[in-house]
Amino acid sequence: MAKAELLHGTLDALILKTLSQGPRHGYGIARYLEQETGDALIVEEGSLYPALYRLERRRLIDASWGTSELGRRAKFYRLTREGRETLRVETRAWAEFSAAVSKVLLPA
Repeated sequence: MAKAELLHGTLDALILKTLSQGPRHGYGIARYLEQETGDALIVEEGSLYPALYRLERRRLIDASWGTSELGRRAKFYRLTREGRETLRVETRAWAEFSAAVSKVLLPA
């Protein structure tokens, strides 16, 4: 399975986790994920922005306009209370799922 396919299933949770550290604009979210994973995860605009809009529609994140570190107008996203709860639930589910898969794929 390609990295892009694996990323698609976890992108929402990765965005929520990134925003749990504070507001960021879309480019900042993508760069953070790339940096934290040693460029193993490259988040394309065609995946990132639909995910952000989806999370906003679900009221898991809020958005407001501000100024980027480069002085440009940018939309900043931040986690809502519902988003924090969803992140907690999804993180636990991911940990359980990945542990179960690892038992099969990476036997001791």
